[in-house]
Amino acid sequence: MQVSVETTQGLERRMTVALPSEDIDSAVLERLQSLSKTTRMNGFRPGKVPFKVVKKRYEPQVRSEVLGSMINRSFYDAVQQENLRPAGQPNIEPGESSDDEEKGFSFIATFEVYPEFEPVFNDTIKVTRPQVSIEDADIDEMVDNLRKQRTEYAAVERPSQDGDQIVIDFLGRVDGVEFEGGKAEKAPLVLGSNQMIPGFESQLIGLSAGDEKTIQVTFPEDYQADHLAGKETEFDITVHEVKESSLPELDEELVRSFGIEDGTIEGLRADIQKNMERELKQRVDGKVKTQVMDGLVELNPIDVPAALIGEEIKRQKEQMLEQMPPGTEVSALPDELFTDQSRRRVQLGLVVGEIIQKKDIKADAASVRTQVELLASSYQDPQQVVDYYYGNPEMLKNVEGLVLEEAVTTAVLEAATVTDEPTSFKDIMNPPAPEAPPVDESESS
Repeated sequence: MQVSVETTQGLERRMTVALPSEDIDSAVLERLQSLSKTTRMNGFRPGKVPFKVVKKRYEPQVRSEVLGSMINRSFYDAVQQENLRPAGQPNIEPGESSDDEEKGFSFIATFEVYPEFEPVFNDTIKVTRPQVSIEDADIDEMVDNLRKQRTEYAAVERPSQDGDQIVIDFLGRVDGVEFEGGKAEKAPLVLGSNQMIPGFESQLIGLSAGDEKTIQVTFPEDYQADHLAGKETEFDITVHEVKESSLPELDEELVRSFGIEDGTIEGLRADIQKNMERELKQRVDGKVKTQVMDGLVELNPIDVPAALIGEEIKRQKEQMLEQMPPGTEVSALPDELFTDQSRRRVQLGLVVGEIIQKKDIKADAASVRTQVELLASSYQDPQQVVDYYYGNPEMLKNVEGLVLEEAVTTAVLEAATVTDEPTSFKDIMNPPAPEAPPVDESESS
């Protein structure tokens, strides 16, 4: 087998492989001889068909099959011989044709290879690490939130106020025409919950049971239903009930309802703090990891195989289609929506993988077990979740990947410039929404 390789552009390689005619003929002969032992043909007993008859009838088909098999095998032999790492499937084409079978057969494989690079991470990667302590006031707020989840409502004979629950019928129209999803009967709505579009709930304050009112609202420009986005709409409202809210007492019965066996407020607060600490650690670790990965992408601007980007685009499309209405066509999701993110993911995966290899990082059993138990700790029956992971090799493989990423993050942090930044529990768990960019009036005028 003769092999020659040329670099066409970037990561693309063009490899020509020549297969000797004697190897091909030998494989064809062997296949025909095996076939002659089982061939059935009219006028001959099974397995007694003369070899020359079998050869005449089946040689073209057998030669084609043998070539296909030899091409596949010799391609992988050739890339190993040349120390190449193909990324994605090759495009195989016949080489220069020849009428002389004694010259054998050649084919050309065009493919991309993985980039060869030395991963870089140093103190130019800057990481801001939040420093947070959970205060009594944070726990107090979580206790109040739990009580609010058990809010009780009782009917009252007065006009509605902010925070009340009202039970209403509503019928919406755009340009005088009813629209799908714009109608409901005896629907409960808490005023001030922002469950409805802006301007809807505020116009229902001051209404009493039995009142009817028509209100006008405008759907937001970015509303998820395109046919309603930005549309002026009117709703006919009928009020059936007005209900006043009240919070339950924080007594033993309520505490036990949250799974605290001893029924004490101290036990509830301790359980809340434990959960908050777990969520806080996950949030801090996530923020730090994001900065580390961003730094790795910036410091390692490597070429990325287009084949791998294409595979990642396909994977992201499939994930999005699972969340969309049944019957949604793949063509409804153009590749351009996923290209940048897919390129970044592939690039980051290559860099992280190279660090893992260079530093010989392993996902040891103890670290995997710790990660599984951490993932399971937020469930009601953690042991059941642990057993599920260890009974599912694919899920356990994903956890091993997380462990390796954590090890890479630790290694990068040791070299990075890390600044600790004090912050509050509330700010890190509920960061403020980014401000809208200022409008350039000179462009809009």
